[in-house]
Amino acid sequence: MLALPWRKLPVLGGLLAAVTLGFGCSGAPPPYLIQLDQSRSLATDLRIQFTKASDASDRAVMADTDEASAAFAHEAEQALQVVEHDQAALAPLLRVAGRRPEIQLLEGFQKHFAEYRTLDRRILALAVENTNLKAQRLSFGPVKQVADSFRDSLAAVPAAVPLKDRCRAQALAAKATVAVREIQVLQAPHIAEADDAAMTHMEKEMADLYTQAGDAVKDLTALAPPKSPGLTVAASALDQFKVLSDQLVALSRRNTNVLSLELSLREKPPLTSACDGNLRALQEALEAEGSKATR
Repeated sequence: MLALPWRKLPVLGGLLAAVTLGFGCSGAPPPYLIQLDQSRSLATDLRIQFTKASDASDRAVMADTDEASAAFAHEAEQALQVVEHDQAALAPLLRVAGRRPEIQLLEGFQKHFAEYRTLDRRILALAVENTNLKAQRLSFGPVKQVADSFRDSLAAVPAAVPLKDRCRAQALAAKATVAVREIQVLQAPHIAEADDAAMTHMEKEMADLYTQAGDAVKDLTALAPPKSPGLTVAASALDQFKVLSDQLVALSRRNTNVLSLELSLREKPPLTSACDGNLRALQEALEAEGSKATR
């Protein structure tokens, strides 16, 4: 057996003690390395889940159906719940390890995340309502069908009017039809408009045009034979057109798609960037700690 100088025995004893304390009899890593590994894992998942939540929220805003908006909003909410769980689990690990710089980064994230959470809840609540999309579908669907019915019904009326009044009857039918078509033309910009004053102005124009259409139908009624079938259908269609147009304006006025998009494009990006910046810095700091510990 090789004999070792007695002076080296205390040194070897110290090394053996360090190894024993560091890795234990079983060779397991020390607690501080386990905590560091858990912290790094949580920080990584925290950033991944936050990114998933932000992306899902954006898709909810851009979705073109109620079902898709609701599905993406649910996806965003699930990811945000994981974010809340991860940050709650990470905080005590950092405090126990006394990692003050990392604690400050996490606290910075938590502050920005609280603001983000409040804003995102508002965005998603607006996005799933889809009132602008519903107004658009109403305009392109039922409103157009009723307007077409009104036009077709009036087109047959002048032929039943005495010859001497026929030209005037044709002019009145055309005036009423054009007024309804102009209301339809105003609906699209109203749906897209975000300014209340501009919408009010368009609504005033629509009301004036509806009055013009109604007056033209009344004047035409005075020229046509009593109980003319075309006029009866036209009058009913005009009433229905007004009801549907009012529903459209009410939906458009809520402006949930316009508002959710505006919030997503203007107010959300700075908060998203601040949150991600905190998380990126936290990841980098923990990675640096890991590199020191394994040297």
